Amino acid sequence: MPADLRFSGSDSRHPAPASSVAESALPIARWCARQGWPVHPLAAGRKTPAANCGDCRTRPHPPADCPCLPAGRWCHGFHAATLDQDRIQQWWGTHPQFGIGVSCGPAGLVVIDIDAHDAEPPARDRILPGIPIGDDVDLTGLANGFHTLAVLAALRGRPSPADDETTLRVRTPSGGRHVWYRVTDGRRWLSSVGSGTGRALAWQVDIRAHGSYIIAPGTTTHSGTYTPLGETRRPAPLPMWLAQELERTGHLPARTVPAPRPVPPRAQQAVLAAGGGRDRTEHMLAAVLAPVEACGRLAEGAGFSDALNRAAYTLGGLVAAGRLPQAEAEQALKEAAAAARPGQDRRAAQIIRSGLAAGLKHPLYASGRRP
Repeated sequence: MPADLRFSGSDSRHPAPASSVAESALPIARWCARQGWPVHPLAAGRKTPAANCGDCRTRPHPPADCPCLPAGRWCHGFHAATLDQDRIQQWWGTHPQFGIGVSCGPAGLVVIDIDAHDAEPPARDRILPGIPIGDDVDLTGLANGFHTLAVLAALRGRPSPADDETTLRVRTPSGGRHVWYRVTDGRRWLSSVGSGTGRALAWQVDIRAHGSYIIAPGTTTHSGTYTPLGETRRPAPLPMWLAQELERTGHLPARTVPAPRPVPPRAQQAVLAAGGGRDRTEHMLAAVLAPVEACGRLAEGAGFSDALNRAAYTLGGLVAAGRLPQAEAEQALKEAAAAARPGQDRRAAQIIRSGLAAGLKHPLYASGRRP
């Protein structure tokens, strides 16, 4: 442990005396800032940010419009996080009872937050989202995030991050663990909580990255102290296999969806000439989706987004003209996208929605005009 960061030495399940907490908060906040991790105050003895000022509580507004932040006050939680040592001295020197939060995104951190809550596991499709677990797999004994993360790591032939002694790991008062990693490639990872309906890595495993904060090691709450484990006090680079899992589970923002582009006239004529009837509908879908399907035979990228966007725009126009049911168009687009780029369902869905919405505003009639 660095000589300037010895913490209180209390056991994580037994809170340190108030005097010890007050003496340790400012040095911890200063040390975190020296690592390049912006810090912000947490309410005394709690895991939540210190409260906003009275004006900010009674007149809600976006953090970017808050007059407190330019003035050096801490409203809006992690949005107020700073590396400024004078401001840190002002905040924790005046309020030594405050805890320390670290804003993960600006710090370039991805923290794996492993919970150990006593709860019944969810349905099998939510234990490891995106990875089916058959009924023949015995889940007896699976009870918390340590187990689900270990299963994921074992499936990939890797050790569990919970046991990674090369990086900073922190035991939480509830018996969980925070595993800290740093981003080395500039990618802007997103946060997630548990195994909800949005992005998620595993049941009882949260991701703290952009848009969230993590409690600094050494911080003491009413429940206990966040205690570093082992000798390592700095985050290791995010392992490649774990980055791949985070990308698979939607923890990267979608790339910019291209603006809808008009369908080339020759392509429009080929589609419109297909006419009516089921066979011709199939022919029409095949003609529109052919460029999307072709991307499946090419390397990653290869104009997939543009091809899918054009197809969605065209089918949107046919739906608007009453030549194709919208549900059939959406299903055909989803199937073609899934076949061409497996594992990119979220991004594909966004492109399909955008393209269809634009196409619906421009009906494609066989005569070239409204009936």
